[in-house]
Amino acid sequence: MSATTSIQATGKRKSAIARVYLRPGNGNIVVNRRAFEEYFPMETTRNLVRQPLNLVNAGPELDILINVQGGGLEGQAGAVRHGLSRALVELNAEFRGVLKKAGLLTRDPRIKERKKYGRRGARRGCQYSKR
Repeated sequence: MSATTSIQATGKRKSAIARVYLRPGNGNIVVNRRAFEEYFPMETTRNLVRQPLNLVNAGPELDILINVQGGGLEGQAGAVRHGLSRALVELNAEFRGVLKKAGLLTRDPRIKERKKYGRRGARRGCQYSKR
């Protein structure tokens, strides 16, 4: 990858959408113009995001810029992980086998089920009254 090029990929999870940009650099991760540790305060979500980087031993030579919107922090972390995995495959096609085996290239299809009419939620019915 030359000094001026950047690789862009999109990741999705629940209702969160993440755009991930990889550029040559020194390992900085910026999420929505904030520091990575500041945006994802919990260690579990940070580990979720770093998972593809740890699998392929990449990261210190790349600057990662992330724009993420929608959903909560867990969904956003999943979207970033998906987008980062796709971007790494675009960077180097040899990473595909490792990331695919770990299941990081598959978009998680689970989304919130819609509320149905005549019910209190997606499946919850009205409370039964005996008398």
